[in-house]
Amino acid sequence: MATTVHPGACPLDCPDTCVWQLTVTDGRPVALRGDPGHPFTRGALCGKVNRYLDAVTGPDRLTTPLVRVGPKGVGPVSYRPASWEEAVRRVAGGLRASIDINGPESVLPYYFAGTMGLVQGWTMGPRLFAHLGASRLRTTICTAASRAALGSVYGGSVGFEPESVVEAKLIVLWGANLLSTNLHHWPFVRQAQQRGAYVVTIDPLRTDTAARSDAHVAPLPGTDAALALGLMRHVRDLGGVDRPWLAAHTVGWERLEARLDEWPVDRAAAECGLDVDVVRRLGERIATTRPTAIRIGLGLQRHAGAGQAVRAIASIPLVTGDFRYPGGGALATTSGHHRIDSDRVARPAGMPAPPARSINMSRLAAALTGEADPPVTALVVFDTNPVATVPDQNRLRQGLTRADLFTVVLEQRWTDTCDFADVVLPATMQPEHLDLHTSYGHHYTTLNLPVLDPPGQALPNTEIFRRIAAALGLDHPRLRDSDEELTRQLLDGTGISYEELTRRTYARATGVAVGSAPYAQGGFPSLDGRARFHDPRLTAQGVDPLVGYTPPVEVGDATLARRFPLALISPAGRFFLNSTFASLPWHRGRTGPPRIHLHPVDAAARGLADGDPARVHNDRGEFLAAVAVDDATRPGLAFTYKAYWARLSPGGSTVNAVTGVRDTDLGGGPTFHDTRVEVQAAPADLLPADDAGRPAPTPTAPPGSPQPG
Repeated sequence: MATTVHPGACPLDCPDTCVWQLTVTDGRPVALRGDPGHPFTRGALCGKVNRYLDAVTGPDRLTTPLVRVGPKGVGPVSYRPASWEEAVRRVAGGLRASIDINGPESVLPYYFAGTMGLVQGWTMGPRLFAHLGASRLRTTICTAASRAALGSVYGGSVGFEPESVVEAKLIVLWGANLLSTNLHHWPFVRQAQQRGAYVVTIDPLRTDTAARSDAHVAPLPGTDAALALGLMRHVRDLGGVDRPWLAAHTVGWERLEARLDEWPVDRAAAECGLDVDVVRRLGERIATTRPTAIRIGLGLQRHAGAGQAVRAIASIPLVTGDFRYPGGGALATTSGHHRIDSDRVARPAGMPAPPARSINMSRLAAALTGEADPPVTALVVFDTNPVATVPDQNRLRQGLTRADLFTVVLEQRWTDTCDFADVVLPATMQPEHLDLHTSYGHHYTTLNLPVLDPPGQALPNTEIFRRIAAALGLDHPRLRDSDEELTRQLLDGTGISYEELTRRTYARATGVAVGSAPYAQGGFPSLDGRARFHDPRLTAQGVDPLVGYTPPVEVGDATLARRFPLALISPAGRFFLNSTFASLPWHRGRTGPPRIHLHPVDAAARGLADGDPARVHNDRGEFLAAVAVDDATRPGLAFTYKAYWARLSPGGSTVNAVTGVRDTDLGGGPTFHDTRVEVQAAPADLLPADDAGRPAPTPTAPPGSPQPG
């Protein structure tokens, strides 16, 4: 037997971007482990990716193109296998028909972070559709509010160097459940903790990370900005403001200081549902501990006031001068430290790309049910599963069943979204194609080379788009660029060469050194190098230009609370990564069935006990779940884990049947955590026996897939 070991990159939507080592015997993958030499991920893979080969080798991989022959929305029974020639011809015909009737903006490419790879996800597909004049997609569903807020305050998505957090004396994990969503940063935090650092988690839930911290602060969802303002007020009152550093490196402190007069600690505590002494003690620590590091998570930007929340939190280390010190400051994402510009590669110089409208991906349900003019009549979905991940699930499915909507899905296995496609095209997985990865949690760029043959007729996304372009009669040479050429274009100007990566797999992508304080002397990526508490540009967007507080909409609505008394949030679980693993038996077994977690007080008030079937509902829809009585939450706040697939869930709906289409104050992001519901007992026969806790059966493989045995 011939056995070889190949380096590669985990492609999934996680800040850690692990480097892995894949063992292949006689052309088959047999083992996967982390690369122990990587400076950040250090040889460990998360619980999800330890079983990544289940996804690569699973019997439900799509292996041949499929075309619809029956009604939409009923699953694989409506499809038959087709040749690539027929399938691509149908795709080109559907796109041309849409353009002929409603113009090129009637075509919408819909994609996101099913792979974080820049080659397969963010270059050739967007390049084709830009050249075609299709609607541009605003990729808002994850970090849009944070990007906009950080751009306003710092001038870009930057922060402290993540490995340097070991130098911090106080670490505040704000809305960041590292053990589930940023696992490889936790050892650095833990090292600091062992050296004497005090670790505080701020999260509405007592997460695994909160349980391992020295303190847990649990504000009401959507009140983070109020807490940040109250903390800054207390820091000021205790004399903890670094006025010389503020004067040298920021703009607008006088205005913010005047606003802090409106936010005494007791007001902030009341707004957040916290004991006033909890806020005081944390404020005292921040005022007196240098350096303090604040790790800003993604979940706290899923409510109406998300932009102001991130602005306010990002302001705290400016007030205290913590950016002076290695390990001090704030960090939400390292994206701004990477020099790769995928937009430049997606729309290369010299390649025509007609002006086109943009459509907010978080508003897909609205766009497909009347909000878009001209209407979207052709939808091409890749690297995402919107039926499982987009707000207002029922309205989205209504839009996807429109008779005049032509839908194409590029996928690796049959998802909820495939149910609504006219053509399904089989796509490769990470060990089967070339890709390039940056990271939003560290400073390393990684190359992934293909080491396995794809199953059946599966093709890389890039090759699929090259074939679609040819079938459309588009002959610009940039639409024929190879994956290696795309990779070299992405690396151009970064100081990292393709040859270097083929030798070593990864390279540090920035001049920010481990142990450094990159903004000790200011130099933020704003036009003048200063950070901003007051940003006049926001006035045109209808946002207060001064750092402040925008309350949540639904969670803060007292009238709505009388009908739907429970606030609902839907955090990430340990064994799903968005919806990627939600159909795989091992991952589903470890995650368990959909559950609605209620505080004992709320469960008792509704006569519900652990394991009871329940209906979670509001005016938008409902989903079924087993009750989990859980004091990890607080009275009045329910939670359920996101990313279940509707077709594998009781009642055929998930939490996104109750989440609404509403934009955050900055960035146009979604507001998943700004939701109100009621929970009631459901008839026992509505919740299948398997959903009481046993692992679910393997889903039926679609036509054209290899069969087990």
